[in-house]
Amino acid sequence: MTWDTSLTACAALVEKADPDRFRATMAAPVDARAILFPIYAFNVEVSRAPWVTAEPMIAEMRLQWWRDALEEIAKGQTVRKHEVTTALAEVLTPEQASALDELIAARRWDIYKDAFEDDAHLTRYLTQTAGTLMQAAAQSLGAEPSQAILDIGYAHGVAGWLKAVPELAARGRIPLLDGTHAGIQTLAQSGLDRLTQARKATIDAKAKPALLAAWQTEGVLKQALKDPSAVGDGRLGLSAFQKSARLAWQAATGRV
Repeated sequence: MTWDTSLTACAALVEKADPDRFRATMAAPVDARAILFPIYAFNVEVSRAPWVTAEPMIAEMRLQWWRDALEEIAKGQTVRKHEVTTALAEVLTPEQASALDELIAARRWDIYKDAFEDDAHLTRYLTQTAGTLMQAAAQSLGAEPSQAILDIGYAHGVAGWLKAVPELAARGRIPLLDGTHAGIQTLAQSGLDRLTQARKATIDAKAKPALLAAWQTEGVLKQALKDPSAVGDGRLGLSAFQKSARLAWQAATGRV
């Protein structure tokens, strides 16, 4: 895949809207970057679609636009013109495009202000968003799908979700079923447990560039477990030194 204007635009979009994932992708081999950037740019577009308007119907239409684009890719049809869809159509198989539809469907929760129904609903949301994205990224690199990749994606999703709690609450959402310190610790532990389980499995080496996105996951989850008040205070996150050291270590070892 050549670095045309569409691919360059995808990289620029990720750099601006998702700098941590951009940094992780830049630590990957060059050929992997050309595959990952369109997928991550797609995620940027879908994740922000519910927030660009206060009108639920318009937000629903924006998400449907992306569902229709994925359907076009899945059916091998001519894909609507957009800097992200053009590059995305070159890296997704029809099966991968169909699988990503559940990521968009899950994002409908972001449009409204209802709380999650129960723990299973929150778990499903995090799995279908972060887990599905990581699985799609790994498969696009030629890796076999696995529960371990989904588990790492879920753990990554929990870490990102806990970091986003203050902003979500400020926007009128109810991100946590149990916002007590004990509830936060339980959620963080669920991510750590899935991460531990994934480490026991043998993961296709081709997935390693996609797994770089989870470079901060363990550190953030352990911080939330130790200091749950950091979630509500907006203090959750690694220092610049910790980030650099952790990314360099994972890129060098391939271990999550």
